[in-house]
Amino acid sequence: MYKSILLTVDLEHEASWKKALPEAARIARDDEAVLHVLAVVPDFGSPLVAADFPPDFQKKAVDRARKRLEALLAGEIPWPLKAIRSHVAVGRVHEVILEHIGSTGADLVVMASHAPDRVREFLVGSQADRVVRRSPVSVLVVR
Repeated sequence: MYKSILLTVDLEHEASWKKALPEAARIARDDEAVLHVLAVVPDFGSPLVAADFPPDFQKKAVDRARKRLEALLAGEIPWPLKAIRSHVAVGRVHEVILEHIGSTGADLVVMASHAPDRVREFLVGSQADRVVRRSPVSVLVVR
């Protein structure tokens, strides 16, 4: 049924992948689909904020995320899959996810929805909600 599945993970929050990763892997195995796993390093949001960080901060953050993602996939994929591709990108989380739907040819997005605190939810909203509302393909939200 699916040929390309995009799983989004937040490497800082186990809740973002603990249930979603096995579910995405199961679907990829059953459908013999490629599993793309995406971790997003949030950008600074403005040049004013970026000026307060060392020049190589973002590069180091991406390198660290890449290593953590590879370790996560090596330790948590419960069975062999046709193909697993890891992706690390920088930007606004929901925008990067939507871009990767196209670039990976995903026909399904799998993501977790874990409850942020009330203040954060009010200020920035849910990334899952933003993706669900804008995605051109089906989105499976795992709780």
